[in-house]
Amino acid sequence: MKQAESLQEFYTRVPQANPDRLPLNNAGPGHFNIFSRDCCFPKTSYIRRDFYKISLIIGTGKLYYANKWIDIDRPALLFSNPIVPYSWEAISEIQKGWFCLFTEDFIHPAERRESLQESPLFRIGGSPVFFINRQQQDELSAIFVKMQEEMGSIYTHKYDLLRNYLHIIIHEAMKMQPAEAYKKHHNASARITSLFLELLERQFPVDTPETSLQLRTANDFARSLSVHVNSLNRSVKDITGKTTTEHISTRIVKEAQALLTHTDWNISEIAYSLGFEYPAYFNNFFKRQTRLTPGEVRKNIV
Repeated sequence: MKQAESLQEFYTRVPQANPDRLPLNNAGPGHFNIFSRDCCFPKTSYIRRDFYKISLIIGTGKLYYANKWIDIDRPALLFSNPIVPYSWEAISEIQKGWFCLFTEDFIHPAERRESLQESPLFRIGGSPVFFINRQQQDELSAIFVKMQEEMGSIYTHKYDLLRNYLHIIIHEAMKMQPAEAYKKHHNASARITSLFLELLERQFPVDTPETSLQLRTANDFARSLSVHVNSLNRSVKDITGKTTTEHISTRIVKEAQALLTHTDWNISEIAYSLGFEYPAYFNNFFKRQTRLTPGEVRKNIV
């Protein structure tokens, strides 16, 4: 099931970012890595990721979200939430700076329950871009350089030190004023609808009964796109003539029929893989949509 780009997929797509082949649990239960933005592509696709990212961008470009975009026309600090997908388009040929990837487990010890997504820097609906002056650029660059040097060291407690550097960057940003120069897309409804349909389709095909769909409702998709659910529903209805819920239900039914026909998973496994807490909920949903129960579909397979 394709829902978000994993760390392993990122390293496969950008092998130069992990030349030392660091394991995905290189920092104990979590993962951390840092590298120069020289290894970045001029364009990145609109995609969710399963890791956090902090970038010091030295270069110009455009940062796109579901219903807005912003010109990065001067040095900036960017905080990327794994729930909120975005895309990047470089404008200047020279792109400098650094970015670091890390998981929730790395920055928060297991005994602490708060999530990074509750932070003003990473929360959904927040402003993740901070334009910086020359002094801030120099100070932040020095921290990123220290982190990069530390990654190559053999110091026993280097990941504790890297975690502290990361906290310093976060606290420095929290003292700054976030950027407010976002612009609306000319056809925001069409873009929101296109991205909703892309996120919906990206979850399929379901390839294991052990993993459950994470995006099941209009609210789930609205959170992932960082838009209000009313805006999502209105855009999808205006562009396609169908409601968000109708699109989701139709796609889940299509996948359910494929799983019933082409796998030997039992109905409980199929129900769970499609995001239903109980098989009875799945049975009721499927019969409401098709007038048949999952069991009846199974019996009719020749």
